[in-house]
Amino acid sequence: MKKLLLLLVIILGCNMLTMAQDSKVSWNAKAGLNLSNWTGADVQGNNAKLGFKVGVGMEYAFNNIWSLQPSLFLSTKGTKYSESGLKVTVNQMYLDLPVNIQARVHIEGETNLIFSAGPYIAYGIGGKISSNLSSNDANTFGKDGLDEFDAGVGFGVGLEFGKVLVGLDGQVGSINLKDVEGAAKNINFSVTLGYKF
Repeated sequence: MKKLLLLLVIILGCNMLTMAQDSKVSWNAKAGLNLSNWTGADVQGNNAKLGFKVGVGMEYAFNNIWSLQPSLFLSTKGTKYSESGLKVTVNQMYLDLPVNIQARVHIEGETNLIFSAGPYIAYGIGGKISSNLSSNDANTFGKDGLDEFDAGVGFGVGLEFGKVLVGLDGQVGSINLKDVEGAAKNINFSVTLGYKF
């Protein structure tokens, strides 16, 4: 799975470099806040956790309405759980690769409303699981932790004010965080601010 993810990143990177010479290509940088949690049949009593995301993207315009936007983010997700005096916080840090199709609706002047949707893949690169009853934090990913690979679908809506971008995004994971039946999946919502080059 790691080799497949690396291959996809390399292919996408080569395509981005090839398309970058086209006048239909623009670049952007974005940063924002995440509100993430876990979802699933066995998840009860978990609370959302604040995180952040920061990254860069490329937009290839097919015409004045439709465009393709792959991006690469460093994104923190996770969940919090508390019951009977036990408090657990799970911090998950991912390299997140969403690939969205965008539809742009012109409003007025340089203001556009943007709708986006598409798949994402992510790879866990770090994080800790901490508890108020233990002084030793556990690694989030790895042999005894969560699976590193995640994937799902994303969607969003945003406003483009000339070169300034404001967006609301969501992601719904489709991969179990552990390789067991009924394991939790990621769910995440973001507010972002960006600039288009």
